[in-house]
Amino acid sequence: MASTARKAPGTLARCAQTAIGVAAVADVFRATALRNHRLHPFDPSLESGDVSRVSANLMILAIVLFLVWLAAARNNAQLLSPRSPVPTRGWTIGTWFVPVVNLFAPRRLVLDIGRASSPSWEEKRGTTLVNLWWAAWITHALVATGAALVAPKSLALLVVTEALMIAAAVLLGLVIERITALQSAALGTTVVVEPLART
Repeated sequence: MASTARKAPGTLARCAQTAIGVAAVADVFRATALRNHRLHPFDPSLESGDVSRVSANLMILAIVLFLVWLAAARNNAQLLSPRSPVPTRGWTIGTWFVPVVNLFAPRRLVLDIGRASSPSWEEKRGTTLVNLWWAAWITHALVATGAALVAPKSLALLVVTEALMIAAAVLLGLVIERITALQSAALGTTVVVEPLART
């Protein structure tokens, strides 16, 4: 029998964290450029199209890297705790794209992955961190939608919206760090034994 130890997705976690941070900062520039364009629609120097395209591409990259990290973390969590209620592979990704469900289910699946990652998951600390991230993310989405409909030129709402975006990005980075660290520690002492191939 050959022994192989699966590793926590550390490099992938760093890439996801970096992409999320860069995308959040780029969104501040996008929102500012869009507001300036709305205030001065006929000033060609304030065209927001290029900034919006760059921001959208960075956001897509961040989403993809995060979902790839999440899928890898989910696989490790199932390996570490086979009897824990870890979401299925399809649901781990699909839940983010189902309307209404994506307002609450992603929080639950991240909590399930965190709890299954290690017995040392601290219920209060870990749950609080995930809850803060999710609250910042949902509040950001609601404020951004409301601002776009009610007061798209409001500087105060722009500041609140982007502050929530930055807060959500920082908190998500901490969630990724926490789960990856727990899995690294747990997998460092776990050996996965692969069965011999039949000949």
